[in-house]
Amino acid sequence: MAPRILAYAQLLRLPNVFTAFADVLLAACAAGYIARFPVLWMLLGSGSLYLAGMVWNDICDHREDAKTRPFRPIPSGRVPLRNAVLLGIVLLVVGWFAMAMGLAHGPWAQYAPILPGVLVAAILLYDAWLKHTLIGPVAMGACRFINILLCYAVGSGHGHPPELAWHLAGIVGVYIVGITWFARTEEGTSQQAQLLPAASVMAIALGLAVALPTHLPPDSAPAYLVVLLAAYAFLIGRPLVLAIRTPISKNVQNAVKSCILGLILFDAILATVFVGWPGLSIVFLLLPARRLGKWVYST
Repeated sequence: MAPRILAYAQLLRLPNVFTAFADVLLAACAAGYIARFPVLWMLLGSGSLYLAGMVWNDICDHREDAKTRPFRPIPSGRVPLRNAVLLGIVLLVVGWFAMAMGLAHGPWAQYAPILPGVLVAAILLYDAWLKHTLIGPVAMGACRFINILLCYAVGSGHGHPPELAWHLAGIVGVYIVGITWFARTEEGTSQQAQLLPAASVMAIALGLAVALPTHLPPDSAPAYLVVLLAAYAFLIGRPLVLAIRTPISKNVQNAVKSCILGLILFDAILATVFVGWPGLSIVFLLLPARRLGKWVYST
């Protein structure tokens, strides 16, 4: 990968954008528009706003990064600050417009220009201020929560009760709260007293996932859901346990990366609740994510 392209890919945390795509596809499966054109608008919108969040994260932290992480694209000079700001603005505008176009096809069409602004505001608040507060992990989880709700709002929901959308968004949001909390001191030596509760929050998200079929008619959810969730818990649990036992930077960062990209698999498993085995096709997003992850860091 060319150095200039690599620098911008690192600024964008490019492998992680596939987790945003997975969130969109999950919501589309749940809301019943996975095979309709609006899903493309939501993929573009959600992906652009996710990438915008990554860019503004580094813009807001560029002075601190110059002291503690000088290898990052902006403090190293590989991406000029002016270019990063311009890129961040463009991504916010594209994301806002694309999400509004997607929402214009759904039952909330009259609010389509307004609703994406809630997610834009949440992203900017997190990057500029909330990230360094005690509620930082909750604020990050709220961004994913809002994203799922907006993506769900494009479809009819197959007549599912409104609570299902909140439950589904809550699963992903709580999972991200746990990851963000776990990652707060990933570049130094972490404390077991922080890592263990953070991992417990991710476990709560898995528990919420088990209860997701309660919003559906009896016996409509696949019987294998619990088995898939148990396998997923084992998969991400191994690096988490290693990081908790030996909380050095390398172990914690590896665990965080596994959990971030693991969200793609988590979303695929959740999608089976609504569309059965075909929902697992979302897992193919792991292929480009892992390929890019060989050159570009995720955390």
